[in-house]
Amino acid sequence: MHACDILIPMNQINYQKKLDETLDNKDTKSKSLLLQCCCAPCSSHCLTYIEGKINITAYYYNPNIAERDEYDKRAAELKRLVGILNSEFPDAKIEFVEGPFEPEKFFLVSKGLENEPERGRRCAKCFELRLRETAKKAKAEGFDYIATTLTLSPLKDARLINEIGEKVAKEEGVLWLYSDFKKKEGYKHSVELSNKYGLYRQNYCGCPFSKRGKNEEVT
Repeated sequence: MHACDILIPMNQINYQKKLDETLDNKDTKSKSLLLQCCCAPCSSHCLTYIEGKINITAYYYNPNIAERDEYDKRAAELKRLVGILNSEFPDAKIEFVEGPFEPEKFFLVSKGLENEPERGRRCAKCFELRLRETAKKAKAEGFDYIATTLTLSPLKDARLINEIGEKVAKEEGVLWLYSDFKKKEGYKHSVELSNKYGLYRQNYCGCPFSKRGKNEEVT
């Protein structure tokens, strides 16, 4: 199972259908999207699914990753993936932007929640931090939409992520692009693409609390 996977009850709204309805609009091709990307494996399906339907900038922003070497490794892998996809889909013209390394922001929002279990309040705070900072950047730089690859995991709560994304996008003055990228065998496709391109697949989400949990499982 992928490191980004978090077990949450299934949602009722078909967010993937909402995504398709938006992208099927021909006007969307002229719009710009700042896509918060957690890692190359998750991004692989998401980018190939929406390329050609909207102008994409893959934004690597993950303050939950506290180790600089790990942060840089995942950033470099996403940048490599974008280069591969641009060569395979010349009309896509996907841009890559690396966000700042600022784990102090994650530690601030997770203060007091260090011992929360995975899938709990700390994860929700982390989602909001990443999406809010993405929304602020999108507003400042004139992007039309924001979205995230986080909904790719089959064990993440698309409802929670979309509700947080909708909230912060509205508050920051941009549009939220609904998604549930795990639909239509999206996760399976991401595994296939990861194998095809030899992508680095980490075994924890990035935060030290997640890594601690993985280490405890081993011991």
